[in-house]
Amino acid sequence: MTQPSFVPISEADQVRPALRLEEPRRWVPYRPAELRFPVRTGGRNRGHPGPDQGYALALAHRFADRLRLRPGESEEDVVVGTALLAARRGALFGRAPTVYDVEAALALWGFLDDDPPQGLLGARRLAFSSVAHDYPGQRALVDRVPEDVVRLSVSEIASRREEWEALVGA
Repeated sequence: MTQPSFVPISEADQVRPALRLEEPRRWVPYRPAELRFPVRTGGRNRGHPGPDQGYALALAHRFADRLRLRPGESEEDVVVGTALLAARRGALFGRAPTVYDVEAALALWGFLDDDPPQGLLGARRLAFSSVAHDYPGQRALVDRVPEDVVRLSVSEIASRREEWEALVGA
């Protein structure tokens, strides 16, 4: 704190000038993994990087008691698969996954419905089969759903169910 000029103080107690730091230079990305484009390059098996994607798995576990599974479907596979789809949905919007992303992924495949269509049951059984322990299967599941379908809300998914069933070959 500065001292008024009329107060007598010893020379050792006087305020000393601060060190002046140099002005920072312009920063440029130089790290090998640095994203240099405003738009992600697409393609199969490229992934969808986004913030805090592991949180989708914790969110998906919250829905475990609400899942309507059929014989031959594993809860672990469904939880991991929907977490992957929710992480992709969050990344497409440029944010971390939310509970609404998990709900949209579950609604898309009919895991919250009491009576999903038979064709969708067959398609989801194939898509989610042992996906929890199969990385190529995980990538195939996530890449199977087109981006415009992933961006739909839960209400839009319900209203466009017939289109999605035709798309997955139901």
